[in-house]
Amino acid sequence: MSKALSFWVGIVLWKRILLALVLGAALGGIVGESIEGIAWVGDLFIRLIKMLIVPLVFVTLVSGVVSMHDPRRLGSIGGRAILLYLVTTIAAIMIGLVLAVIVEPGTGIDLRGATPIELQAPIALKDRLLAIVPVNPFAAFAQADLLAIIFFALLTGTGLLLIGDRGTPLADAFQSGSDLMLKITGLVMEFAPFGVFALIAVVMGTNGPKTFVYLFFLALVVVLGCVLQIVLTQAVLVKLLARLPVLPFLRGVREAQLVAFSTSSSSATLPASLSVAEHNLGIQPAVASSVLPLGATINMDGTALYVCVVTIFAAQAFGIPLELSDYLLIGLTTTLVSVGTASVPSASLFLLAAVLDTIGMSPEQTALVVGFILPFDRILDMTRTVVNITGDLSVATVVAKWEKEIDEDLYKAAPTE
Repeated sequence: MSKALSFWVGIVLWKRILLALVLGAALGGIVGESIEGIAWVGDLFIRLIKMLIVPLVFVTLVSGVVSMHDPRRLGSIGGRAILLYLVTTIAAIMIGLVLAVIVEPGTGIDLRGATPIELQAPIALKDRLLAIVPVNPFAAFAQADLLAIIFFALLTGTGLLLIGDRGTPLADAFQSGSDLMLKITGLVMEFAPFGVFALIAVVMGTNGPKTFVYLFFLALVVVLGCVLQIVLTQAVLVKLLARLPVLPFLRGVREAQLVAFSTSSSSATLPASLSVAEHNLGIQPAVASSVLPLGATINMDGTALYVCVVTIFAAQAFGIPLELSDYLLIGLTTTLVSVGTASVPSASLFLLAAVLDTIGMSPEQTALVVGFILPFDRILDMTRTVVNITGDLSVATVVAKWEKEIDEDLYKAAPTE
């Protein structure tokens, strides 16, 4: 027993996760819907990760701000990260629009058999911005409101810097808390292969690859767009702006990508992203703990690409002609609504009401589109979540290089095989 355990633990984590993903997909495809009996294992893994997110984000972000030693660096790091996140989101939108126009995934699709699903009214931009400032920080912790938690953590870290030596005991406590949370994250990630196995098995057993038959061209555009976003935008960002080789980056992020693929949640992948940033990419806590939580809440490259593609898909399905001004409006609206999107499975579908409204689509038509796509959305969601977290890590890598907060020797050697 001990030899088997030693052998299992001796295999690098990303390989264990990949093996679990393949075996889970195979078992789910063979067994079918009865595989739902092991769904609780995947649910347990998700609960373990969600347990970590709020304390991990808060203590690591406060610790990261304190480690900067200068409040002005916070503005430099945050400003650069937000600018790069905006650039990658715009690039994703352009890729999605171009592919959707060329492939025309909605042409010939009949939505009459879909079950309509009503969506809540979109949240106004000013309300989104106001929600960043928590009325009650403890309520924000209880509700896992990441944007509000990030705002409060930034204020806490900045305050500790400003009070100088008097804040040293508390700053040391946050550093210890950060080390503790990262260690707990490592322990939870040892359970990842079993959680991934169950999650993928249930998805394949209840949906299966047959789902792509119904939406083949839409799936083709989304998957191809996601690949192009990683290769043409995120990898190029690392190569040209950070002037670092791309292969170590792609090797280093695969563990987080596999977790993202299985959980379909950017926030649930955040512990894995922080882990690979530090241990595989050599990104120092000052950057990783500030840029990655921000990215998990505002940077949704895959989501933006997907919303654009589905909007064009819907317009083609209903025969709504689009002009250049419509495409520009779709791109602008998608950029705005993707900021602060709930980083949970299928959240992007609930942004469609705002974007589809810009091309004159009625609420009834929107409900039909969502009802048609929702049964098949989980598999596509897995793919676009990979793009989201890869974008977070690419921006963190660039910012870390610009701020001289990256261990290039560790980056180029990562990860240990």
